[in-house]
Amino acid sequence: MDVDLRDLELLDATAEAGSLTAAAERLYVSQPALSQRLTRLEARLGMPLFDRKGRRLVPNAAGRRLLVAARHVLGELRSASRDLGELRDGRDRRVRFAAQCSTTFPWLPPVLRAFREREPDIDVRIETVPDDAPVPALLADLVDVALVTKPDLQMDRVSLTRLFEDEMVAVVPAGHPWARRAHLTARDFDGADLVLYDFYDQKRIPSMPLPIPAGARPARITTMPVVTDLVVEMVAGGQGVTVLPNWVAAPYTTSHDLALVRIGARPLTRTWFCATRTGTHPPHVEAFVEELTSRLRAPRTTEPDGPGS
Repeated sequence: MDVDLRDLELLDATAEAGSLTAAAERLYVSQPALSQRLTRLEARLGMPLFDRKGRRLVPNAAGRRLLVAARHVLGELRSASRDLGELRDGRDRRVRFAAQCSTTFPWLPPVLRAFREREPDIDVRIETVPDDAPVPALLADLVDVALVTKPDLQMDRVSLTRLFEDEMVAVVPAGHPWARRAHLTARDFDGADLVLYDFYDQKRIPSMPLPIPAGARPARITTMPVVTDLVVEMVAGGQGVTVLPNWVAAPYTTSHDLALVRIGARPLTRTWFCATRTGTHPPHVEAFVEELTSRLRAPRTTEPDGPGS
């Protein structure tokens, strides 16, 4: 593909700004020059990348696909530039941490307090990673430690420490027919309207499997930003049902008059792991891993105050 870095910057800026004029200002070039560059790019690719909707330029299917790659490449370059600056200045004393599909971090402050008592001069940086995929980020040396639960084709290339399991449950209004069920099957989800976090959007590349039994055929899937309150409000308002970890959903049952229903005769669970690159690690990274695993592997008598959505 005949695409260079300036093309990726053009695509990202135009998609973000919604117009070539605003994108040109961001990139410190003239609007005519940017327009000509976009025209040449689309000619090389043999297809348009944007549709005009009113006054805005909106990426079409081809533009959205290329935008995924553009933002991944540009993000890695920014991260590399930042890391190289720290290496140059002798400030590479930090732990870069990412947690998969995280909406809240209630468990993190105790980990940080204990870690800072051991390593007061080390910074902990919470990183976001492309496509909510920390395993590739680990392998690319973008993060040092990650909490992971979703399968990844490269799982066998990192070191995994099993931490805990959490149960996924259906969340419905208290008056919903499912609320009286002991558990749900795949057939119960046939024709159901689902409200889910947007990382389950099946149009994403790559897409994540839906958190429902295999073979289920829901009717409509509405994806929302990764904001639990928003998803819960949609369910409470009768706009569909959702699937959440038990510990995430439980606090809303009383305040929003919701019911939690088991999925499957056996609980539908997911396993969380602490992931690092294989081999030896700096002492401060090892110390962070010890505090993290000690906290999250501790025996529990209640639902885990775990790491994700």
